[in-house]
Amino acid sequence: MSHETAAGRLYVDYHGWLHNWLRRRLGCTDTAADLVHDTFLRVVRRFDEADRVREPRAYLSTIARGLLANHWRRQALEQAYLEALASLPEPSAASPEDRELALEALHRIDATLACLPERPRRAFLLAQLDGLRYREIAVELGVSERMVKKYMARAMYECLLQAA
Repeated sequence: MSHETAAGRLYVDYHGWLHNWLRRRLGCTDTAADLVHDTFLRVVRRFDEADRVREPRAYLSTIARGLLANHWRRQALEQAYLEALASLPEPSAASPEDRELALEALHRIDATLACLPERPRRAFLLAQLDGLRYREIAVELGVSERMVKKYMARAMYECLLQAA
């Protein structure tokens, strides 16, 4: 069976099931439809796997779970940003365009950090969000202060690449 046929067959056979599965978890048919679309895009991109799927529901739900986790993480990030904005005095409030630009930047940084290994990501977040010093981060992570500096350099470098 060709890749297009295998992916197409999965789509025809399981699109409705996956949409219902996601809709029940999200409570929103439109967002579920978006995630179904993204799931099948990933299936098509993984052409080497589509022909060998033995448990289609498990395969599709595994991909969809990852997308769902990303969706919820983005939603939590947006909510935290909006709450922070709401706490600002009115003259400091950002325009809708500035808010959208800031959200896009936050999403890019979040995606960048999600691609980092666990320790560099945790070191960066402990420093930036919790305000810990490198010595404190070293204790928290069980590594040397020098290693924390390397983790921070890597995380900052990746964030700078995203900003460019």
